[in-house]
Order: sequence, then structure tokens, then C-alpha cells
Amino acid sequence: MSIQRLTLDTIGKIAAGEVIERPAAAVRELVENSIDAGATRIEVVIEMGGIARLEVGDNGLGIAAEEMPLAIERHATSKITLLEDLDELQTLGFRGEALASLAAVSDLTLQSRHADERQGTELRIRHGADLRIEPRAWNAGTTVIARELFGNVPARRKFLRLDATEAGYVSRVVGAYALAYPGIALSLEIDGRSTLRTDGRGDPLGAAVGVWGADVAERMVTIATPVDSEHEGYLVSGIVSLADLDRATRQQQFFFAQGRLITSRQLSTAFSQAYATLLLAGRHPIGCIQIWVPPDRIDVNVHPTKAEVRFADERLVFALVQRSVREALLDTTMAIPTVAVHTAPIAADAMQRHLSLANPVRMPRDAAHWAELDLHGAGGSAVGGTAYDATPPEAHVYAGGTQIPLLRVLGQVAAMFIVAEGPDGMYLVDQHAAHERIMFERLLDGYVRRSPDQQLLLEPLQVSLSPSQLQMFEQCADELAGIGFDVDVFGQSGVLVRAVPAILRIRDAAAALVTILDELQSGGRGTTRLESLAISAACHTSIRAGQPLSLIEMRDLVRQLEACASPLACGHGRPTIIRMSPDDLARQFSRR
Repeated sequence: MSIQRLTLDTIGKIAAGEVIERPAAAVRELVENSIDAGATRIEVVIEMGGIARLEVGDNGLGIAAEEMPLAIERHATSKITLLEDLDELQTLGFRGEALASLAAVSDLTLQSRHADERQGTELRIRHGADLRIEPRAWNAGTTVIARELFGNVPARRKFLRLDATEAGYVSRVVGAYALAYPGIALSLEIDGRSTLRTDGRGDPLGAAVGVWGADVAERMVTIATPVDSEHEGYLVSGIVSLADLDRATRQQQFFFAQGRLITSRQLSTAFSQAYATLLLAGRHPIGCIQIWVPPDRIDVNVHPTKAEVRFADERLVFALVQRSVREALLDTTMAIPTVAVHTAPIAADAMQRHLSLANPVRMPRDAAHWAELDLHGAGGSAVGGTAYDATPPEAHVYAGGTQIPLLRVLGQVAAMFIVAEGPDGMYLVDQHAAHERIMFERLLDGYVRRSPDQQLLLEPLQVSLSPSQLQMFEQCADELAGIGFDVDVFGQSGVLVRAVPAILRIRDAAAALVTILDELQSGGRGTTRLESLAISAACHTSIRAGQPLSLIEMRDLVRQLEACASPLACGHGRPTIIRMSPDDLARQFSRR
């Protein structure tokens, strides 16, 4: 094929895909335009995840009537005139592509009235054609309505997620800007329901109430770097969570550079390192952090979406974020967390029996003799506060013939691993992974039997959820009920918990529910939603590494693991047990 020029229509559609990759990207561009216009109130409305309808309205400066046609042209902007202006950029937008991109891939309506005009103007354009402009009565400000997003670009639309997922992305974007701009009253309506609203009073913690709820906002602190003459023009501010509030994912971490939402692995690492020794491994803080640097020390023109930036002084920015967060945490008085270890009582006659097993005169090596020994002790005891049944391993149907041999528990190492002896060597059992596998299979068993055991709460517990968490709850409400949760929507941004699965012995129902929903938002680990739900619930309510166990608790745990259908790995795929043969041990002592 010979070289030829692309049509303007084709160019517009290709360029639109770079800027507007999904509804959330369009919302972000329009919200930034509203902020640049000096708006103090921004209202976002979406339907069907923003695909059917996406509306952003503000009370900003507005667009003059004669500039309305220019507003939807590519590379037409009021933010810069020369490339050199980027070195002193004070606005969020500067490319002049957002409205042009929306006009190319949607049925776009633009309604606006400039503050100096007495009459508004309405512009309509469908998929880049059929432009119509007419006067209209309108309040000062601008409203952009995009319908049938990507209706003329089916290749782009087929890669979008489910409506609820796309709505979750929009919620995350609006929530991020609400936190970063507490002086702007931001609201979000999804399919006719108000899901987020801030008061615009300028209080960061007040904005956190509107985004995350009062329970979370109470565990947040503000940060601000002191004025430093050595690093003039550099500033870190925002709100971050205390060390007793964490999440399973980084979905609730927001970073802004020069007032613009960005993605940065570097800043995320600095944020997490500030919590070193304060959070358990695999847990993540939440917060919204603003970074301001001299305009000539940052490159914002890296990607069409403006989500990536480059700092001239990356190490300095990293250090400032880490230090600011750490100092805010250390300056806040936090209660020392207590860990309760529930040890099953051992009867006097059973104690002597356990001691005799722990100190044998001779270790039998024959497998037949080994199997005849009663190595588990009395049944019906408790492990970590969780009651187990006395179902013998022989009564269980094993998947794929996988079965752990009968093990003789010897003790515990580092309060994490159970040491046991089997007929073919030494075994180490990861107590957390093993308990997680046991709880996972018991949850699924209760779901299959349609009769999960429930623990009623003394009083119903009200839990505040973010918009995205509430949407995830509505999607998995049936599965939650199937494993033993009794939870209903309560108000516009919360749920009411009446009961939890009895086998999990949940001490903090609110924290457990929020953690489960956060992990499901990130995709979960199972092949189905039910599996992901059961894996998350089992993981976060199982015996933890570092929890001492009595000998009878360890034996009960091993007995239940032996009875599992797939005992060799937890729901996340981590091994529950490893073996070292007598030959391996002999080699370690140079006897082979």
C-alpha cells in the first residue's frame, strides 16, 4: 500500500484513544478542566459505568460564546501558547485534547455561560460531525454531557470492563480529587444514586469523611513538610492513615504532583517505607499525598494522559515524602496493639499423656506401627480460638489422592512453624497457611450445604464503606450470605452487619469486611468470586505468624490439615507443609 494521509476523522479517533481510554479518564480530564476554571462546586453523574451517559458540571468561569467551536478543536487551549510555558505551568490541563477527543467518540453536549455574559450557549456534536450551536439560558459555569461513549469505536468499547467495574474506576478518580481539593464541593451520582459528596469547606479530614466515611477519617492524620530554605519550592501535604488502619491493596493510595493525579511506583514505595516496622508485611496504608516542586523541576509532558511525570530530583522527592509521613505518624500517639492467645485447657490426665508423647523412649520407624499410635490426643479442642469437629481423616474424600501422612507433633519454631515427625522424615507446617486452607475448605463446605454456621453480634454493627467498596458488596452479597455473613445496605454509604461466619471467630467484623471487599476489588485470588471471597475471609481470620500455640493446639491444627481435600497449599498457592527426609538431615550433618 502506498503512503497516504489519514483523514481528519481517523486521526481524531486514534488520538481520542490515547487521551480517553475509559470513562474514568474522561471524568478526570473534565474535573481538571473545572478546577482550572476556578470552580468551587463540581458535580459528576454517570450511567452504566459512564458508557451510556457521563456528565460533569461546575460553577466555574465558563466559556465565551464565540469560543465554543474552538473548545472542541484539537490542540486548542487557554492554558499555554508556547512550549516554554510548560516550565511555568500553573494549570492542570495544557494539551487541548480532552473535549476534542470526547467529541470524536461520543454524542457530546457542551453547555456553558461565561461569567461576563448574560446568555449561555449550547453546542452539540455527534461522533465528530453534525455540529450545532445555539443560545440557551444557563447559569454561570460549564456542563459537559457525553452519551454513547465509544459508540463509533467498537474496538475500544469491547475492552472496557463491566459497568460496575468502570463505575468503580470513576469513583476512585472522583474520590481522589475530592481528597486533594477539600475546598471544592465534589459529588458523584451513579445510576441515580448519590455515592460521594464533600462539603468543600477546605478541611482535608472533612473531605475524608465524604470519601471514606467517618470511621476511616477518625484514623487519618494530616501531613505537611515544614518550610525548608534549603529546598525552597518543595512541599508535601495531605492525609495518611495511622498504623492501625491498613488495607490489603494499594487501591486507596493517591498521589498528586502539582495538583494532578499521577501514578508513581517510586512514591508508593516511599509511602510504604514510612510505615516500616509499623505494618505487617503485605498490608498497605491509605492516604492522599500532594507533592509540589518548582515548575522547572518536573516534566509533565510525558504521556497524553498526564498520569506520569518525571522529577528532576527524584531522590529528594522520595525522601521528603518518606520523612513527612513518618514524622506525622511518630507525632501521633497510638495505642500499643495487644495480641490475645487463646489456649485450649488441658485436663490433668491428658497432660501426662501429651508429655509422654513429647518425650518418647523410642521413635518407631515402621509406618504400620506409626499409624496405630494415637498421635492427636483428645478431639474437640480448639486451635487459636476456633472450634473443630472430630471427623476422622479416614472419613474424608481426598482430592486427587493427595494425603498427608499421620504426623507426630514435636513443637513450634519462631512461633510460625510447627515441627513434626512422620514415617519418612521431618515435616515443617506453616501454621498460618495451614489454618487458612482449613478455613477455606470449611467455608466452601458450608456454602455447598447451604447451612453456614453464624455468630450473631450482640448489636448490629454499622460499617461505613467507600463508593467502590459499596459497589463490590452489592456484587458479592449473595456469596457473603452463603458463607455466613448477614449484611445489609444501610443508608447511602454503609452497611449493617448482624452476623459473621461462626467458624472464623472474627474479632473485628468491620475490619474483616472492609479487607475482604478491598481484596475482591483488586481481582481476588480465586477462579470464581466465591473462591476469592472464601480465600480472603480465610486468610485474614486465620492464625497469624508469630502466634504461640500450645502442643494440643498444634496437634489439632495438623489433624485438620490432614483431613483437607487439598492440604498441600493455602488458597493463595503458598505451601502449607514441607518435608526433609532422613537422608537430607544426615547430609546437613555431613553424615552422607
